[in-house]
Amino acid sequence: MTTTSERLSEAPARDASKRVSQSVFDGSRLRVVLLVDVFDGAQQQFLEAYEQLCNQVASVPGHVSDQLCQSIENPSQWLITSEWESAPPFLTWVNSEEHVRMVEPLHSCVRNTRSLRFHIVRETGRAYETDAPARGRLQTEVRIGDGVIRHALTFTVKPGTEDKVARLLADYTAPEPRVDDSTRLLRTSLFMHGNRVVRAIEVRGDLLAALRHVSRSPEVRAVEEAINPYLEQDRDLNDQESARMFFTRAALPAVHHVMADDRPEGTRRALYYPAKTGRGMKLAELLAEADSASHDDPSSQVLRSTVFEREDVVVRLVDLAAEGADVDPLPRDPARAAELRELLAGEAARMQLVTDRRSPAV
Repeated sequence: MTTTSERLSEAPARDASKRVSQSVFDGSRLRVVLLVDVFDGAQQQFLEAYEQLCNQVASVPGHVSDQLCQSIENPSQWLITSEWESAPPFLTWVNSEEHVRMVEPLHSCVRNTRSLRFHIVRETGRAYETDAPARGRLQTEVRIGDGVIRHALTFTVKPGTEDKVARLLADYTAPEPRVDDSTRLLRTSLFMHGNRVVRAIEVRGDLLAALRHVSRSPEVRAVEEAINPYLEQDRDLNDQESARMFFTRAALPAVHHVMADDRPEGTRRALYYPAKTGRGMKLAELLAEADSASHDDPSSQVLRSTVFEREDVVVRLVDLAAEGADVDPLPRDPARAAELRELLAGEAARMQLVTDRRSPAV
């Protein structure tokens, strides 16, 4: 039986280079790089926490191997690299509550971390060449992006407070779009469905720098403090650990992005898909396949679409060609629609647009 990942990876090269600029579903191996800055004097504590983490992750499906490296120039700088059979099993693990608990012992000994994820495109050397079939497949086509990083955050508010929260989130003053010489905020779109809030962010440059810039903005700090009493998950933004845990759980990464070329922006819509337990990644994969196929349909109004997924929360962000246009939450193809319904824990639904802010061109 052909899997969705295999069907996506067999798409023509023109799709990979011009349309699908981001996808975790092509079945190729994944290399994860974690840059770590350890507090002075905490190296032994860090090593013990790493050994515990290493033993636990070894049993995670899809994990192949990992390495721990220490800088030859700065002993406080460490590098953890791991290899995975493909991106979906890694993302399923790293975005889970199990992972949040697993890495908790590292927090007290680490000053800063940065995680980078790459599909493997080429390998050289005799060891790779002789063991190529056993090591799994490489990314077959190089994707050409638009230089934009897409990310989202999601959280829930206490039932009955939705209107108050929507007003607070709609009325705040946007932060300065320029982060530094190489990073700029391009667009922030905020949606709600029931008591769930989704904030989609588009950045050119360094995503982490942009998120830090937004979090330190007085305007954003004020509105974040204002909505604190209405959140279902308590947080204290003045407590670094409390804020870090909240935003770790709120992260909603983009797993697939497909776009049409040289067409103007239109109407933005967001759709929410509550997945059955453990089926979020599969549901996101089906949506990714449907969105890729929709660009071959001349009657489609979809200009760009991004699928975000974390555990059982899946959100699809769509830009449509015509002002006032709408999009059906389910694929047009009856077979795909039926398969998707089997993965849903509730009804797929359009989300309410609260605000959509674009930074002025420079």
